[in-house]
Amino acid sequence: MTTSSWRTLRNVQARARLERALPPIFPAPVLRHALARPLIPPTPRLAVESYWRAHILRADQLARALAARSGTPEGWTWQLGAEGRSGSFRTPPAPFRDPAYARGRGACCICGQPVYRFGWHQDLWGSGAPNARAGWHAACVTAWKFWIAPHAQVRSLKLRQRHRCATSGKRLLRTAEVDHALPLYRVWREHRAAPWPELLGYWGAPNLQVVNRAVHVDKCRDEAAERSQTLRLSRFTVIEDDGGFQVIEDA
Repeated sequence: MTTSSWRTLRNVQARARLERALPPIFPAPVLRHALARPLIPPTPRLAVESYWRAHILRADQLARALAARSGTPEGWTWQLGAEGRSGSFRTPPAPFRDPAYARGRGACCICGQPVYRFGWHQDLWGSGAPNARAGWHAACVTAWKFWIAPHAQVRSLKLRQRHRCATSGKRLLRTAEVDHALPLYRVWREHRAAPWPELLGYWGAPNLQVVNRAVHVDKCRDEAAERSQTLRLSRFTVIEDDGGFQVIEDA
């Protein structure tokens, strides 16, 4: 059997299985996307997941909008290394993954909103209750992967910028790299008290840019020098006395 005939047979079987499992109401864009795939997903849930993987920037926007709907949980603050929390500022803050603020099954552990059939974010089926077996939206999972590894989506980000370097304006080369316009260490240092939904934008598309490698190298060098200087200054305490100011090195 040739590859072409195998794919045709496989897609006939997958389409039949998908159509048998489809409910009377199903998101039309998702179905169109599924039927246009080289390999048709055989179940509605796989069709939803495939749709969001193909629309990364849309998933990012939706996940941040859902987070804004949930808002910052009362009493939660962004901390590093605490129980249930990341030990690095490179991972987005996720209060609903913290055991103290988790909402349990039926609610997304990323955005906190109810999860419905097939990992969808709206109750299209009028069930009136979330899916008690689900713990995340398909869109939010896609967005989370995008936030922690944006370099994997360089093609989508290049297209958004019309293949122009965000810094120099020159045409993006094949070696172009994804960069956080505002470095994440500065987000932790300067914006950690911001509302949680607002913080997510620093990992998402609003703070991501594609720049040519030479530009990125220069930017990383400047950021490293700035961080080094900040760390050196943090070793000293400035006090005011009768004669002016004194700089004392901390023990």
